[in-house]
Amino acid sequence: MLRPRVLVVDNGTLSLPHLRRCLENLGSHTDTVDAASAPSRLQRQHQAIVLSGTKVRADNREHYQPVINLVMASNVPVLGICGGMQILAVAAGAHLRPGPQRVGRSKVQVDTHEPLFAHVQPTVTLFQRHTLYLHTAPPGFRIIGHSRQAPVEFLRSDDGRLIGSQAHLEYRADGLEILRGFAQLYQ
Repeated sequence: MLRPRVLVVDNGTLSLPHLRRCLENLGSHTDTVDAASAPSRLQRQHQAIVLSGTKVRADNREHYQPVINLVMASNVPVLGICGGMQILAVAAGAHLRPGPQRVGRSKVQVDTHEPLFAHVQPTVTLFQRHTLYLHTAPPGFRIIGHSRQAPVEFLRSDDGRLIGSQAHLEYRADGLEILRGFAQLYQ
């Protein structure tokens, strides 16, 4: 049986090797490109796209235009993590707001009716590292997870193809189980 292939877009995260290892441990083969080198289209060899956290602010549309073009031209499931979620939201019309710096674990409430959360309880403990927040979902998206600190911890497009996580799922056991839920969307 062939392992599904995931294109990981490296937006400058420090945790890229860990993220790739997590996806590979879940049965996927990963290929990586940086944001500037993102292809304009997938060539049918990838069954999903994962957008990593960012180094350049996610609302820099010019910098992330190749990533946005790739996501919008594809028809595969896409998971944006931290700044990757913010890229998806900004592309759909959302605005980011600065807030208190969060580093470390936090409790997040999730909608367990969502396939993404098939392997977790309604309250999960996740790793956060950010200073920018979404306060509302952009048009065409709905909030599927929230916390006391952030009204938008997870979002999903109305068609279910685009998913975002404010937290870094590549850390902590609950995050790995959420990645498992994502993997089941394309395997």
